[in-house]
Order: sequence, then structure tokens, then C-alpha cells
Amino acid sequence: MKFSIIVLDSVGVGELPDAAKFGAPPGDGGSHTLNHTVERTGIRLPNLARLGLGQIPTVQGIQAVPEVHGAYGRMLEVSPGKDTSTGHWEFMGIQLRHPFQVFPDGFPPEIMDAFTGATGAGYLCNRPYSGTDALRDYGPEHLKTGDPIVYTSADSVFQIAAHLDVVPIEQLYDWCMAAREILQGQHAVARVIARPFRGSAPDFERAGELRRDYSLTPPPTVLDAVQDVGRDVIGIGKIPDIYAHRGFSEEIHTDDNADGISKTIARMGQDFDGLLFCNLVDFDAKYGHRRDPAGYGAALEAFDAALPDILAQVPDGQEGDEGALLIISDHGNDPTWHGSDHTREYGLLLGYRPGIGAVNLGERATFADVGATVAHALGARWSGPGESFWDRLQ
Repeated sequence: MKFSIIVLDSVGVGELPDAAKFGAPPGDGGSHTLNHTVERTGIRLPNLARLGLGQIPTVQGIQAVPEVHGAYGRMLEVSPGKDTSTGHWEFMGIQLRHPFQVFPDGFPPEIMDAFTGATGAGYLCNRPYSGTDALRDYGPEHLKTGDPIVYTSADSVFQIAAHLDVVPIEQLYDWCMAAREILQGQHAVARVIARPFRGSAPDFERAGELRRDYSLTPPPTVLDAVQDVGRDVIGIGKIPDIYAHRGFSEEIHTDDNADGISKTIARMGQDFDGLLFCNLVDFDAKYGHRRDPAGYGAALEAFDAALPDILAQVPDGQEGDEGALLIISDHGNDPTWHGSDHTREYGLLLGYRPGIGAVNLGERATFADVGATVAHALGARWSGPGESFWDRLQ
């Protein structure tokens, strides 16, 4: 069985019932990443429409198609958050009772003193900041001093930016690992992120292909359960980082969406027996946070254009292999919204198997239904949260 999942990072499909409680006042009520991007740009997504995108409640502006050949729905996020780690952990069966810790006033002295002690360097910024603004405002001083730029956001992250000509990339990674050791227990953050950059002021640019995420280690997930029954678990893009590299038999690095799509198609076409799990991060990192609806729309069109090639790699069972594909999202990041943070939205849910008709999966009670479905399809033993919809895809 070849079971593939592609996460369209941040492509939310409308505000969750509690969205007003999240984000800076007045909250995220009214956010809708997909609708607002379509409205602003007029993009057409015919291949996603054929999977049922336009049939999802509250999704508007998607052109009608003669027939739908896919499963469609939306997912409620139970965990109290709207970030990558929260969403992805819930996909694989970990529902958080309490949100990951955030630092809206920057990191306290005990953290930063430990960081400077471990690295032998100072630091700049130590505030919630847009990443590109941090480079603009602190990049020149970093070039003079060599001190890393440390910043956070509304998410539970400790981000370290350093210029590649000033701080060798392996040193930056070492600093991140030192920070990961410090940020445990009462000071735990979900992710420490290496943010290398290049260029000169005022035109600094992130070296996104060298980004690394250092996550908290999750409790046992569906990924572990799949491995326990001898199946493959292939992580593509930042997926292995999100789960602290736990539960994977193979990891494939990607540079951007185009690279991720290309490597996903290639690996889907090769032999494996189990789960292939990919994250396409550009929607979020390049366009959502930067409030760039045109870029966001173009990225959606590019994925839609590649979708027929992706679907062609899903086995139809004629030669013994069976296959399935899910296309999902982990939160919203409405590029038309105020601020620069994620938005609290329903997760996208589209499914495909060759020969499938139109299947309404409805509103799923938790993101964990994804993991329960994976476990069911692959014969893994899983007693955690989530309700499988595998039978609906038969």
C-alpha cells in the first residue's frame, strides 16, 4: 500500500468557531486563506476543483466542474494553537491540552544568559518580529558584531538568523542545537529555527534552502505505529523536522515548493510500502507571512497544474499495488489579513483513489482523523484519538 499525504502548509479553509480568541485584537474571526486569495487574485484551480475543493462548506469562488472524482471535507483543530507543530502533531494523533509556550515580550534573561553562555556570542533583537523586518533592522549591526539575530513570533518559536558570510552554517546549526537543549521544561518552545541569510543591506534575503527546524520530541505518534508494523515512513520537506526526526525510515530534503513537488512525484513513482508524507512550505513561509496574495495565488496555481502528475502516481491496484492520496492543511495564513501571523482556520481535506466518485467526508471532529485513517489503511495498531474515514475511500 502506497499512502501519500501532501500538506499545503497554511492553506486554511475558513475561520474556526473559536477564531476570535486567537491572534491580536480583534482576533482571527473572518479569516479565510483560500477564499480571500481567490477573491484577490482571480486564480483558477480546475484540478483541485475536480477533487471536490469547491464542495467544501464556506469555500467560494472555485469554478464548477461537470463531475467530482475525489473525497472532500474540512477538519476541526482541537488543540489550542494555530502553528505548524500543533497542526502536524494533531494529524498524527497528538492532541495538545495546553498550547505551546509563547514569549510575546521576548525571551527572559535566564534563557538568553544560558544562550550566550552556550554560544559565546551576544545577540540582537530578542523580540517578536517579522523575519524579513528583522534582517532589515538588525542585519547591518549583525554584520559588524557577528552577534546572531534572535527573534520570536506569535508562534512558539526561537529563531536565530545569521549571515552566511559571518556565521558558517554548521555553527548556526550548533547554536540552534544549544538553544534546543536550553528551551525545555518550563521554557520549552515548539521549534528552534535556523534562519541563514545572504546578500547586503538593504537587500538581504533568506537562504531558505538551508533553513533547519529543531522541534520538541513528540510523544509516540501514528508514525511510530506504522513503523512498528514494518512499513516505510518517508518524510519529504520539513516533515521530519516537525516530529524531531522520530518515526521515519527515509528523509528527503527540499528547497522550495517546486523541488518538493518534483521529489514527491519521483518518490511516489518508486517502490515503497507505507506512508509518504510531504510538506510544501512556500504557501506559508514565502507568501502568507509576507501578506502576498499574488504570490500565494501563483503557488496554488502551480500546485494545481502539477496535480495531474501527482494523481498519476497513485496506484490503481491493477498491478498489485494499491494507493491513496490525501491533500491537507495544518492552519491558515490569510495573506490579506492584518499582521503577519497564522490564522486559526479549518484544515483542508481532499482525498483521492483511482476510480473514486464524489465522497463527502463532512466536517471531521479533529485533525487526528488523518492519522487514524493512515493507521487503518496500513494495518498499524493505534488506540489514540481520531476516527478513520478509510472505509469511505474504498
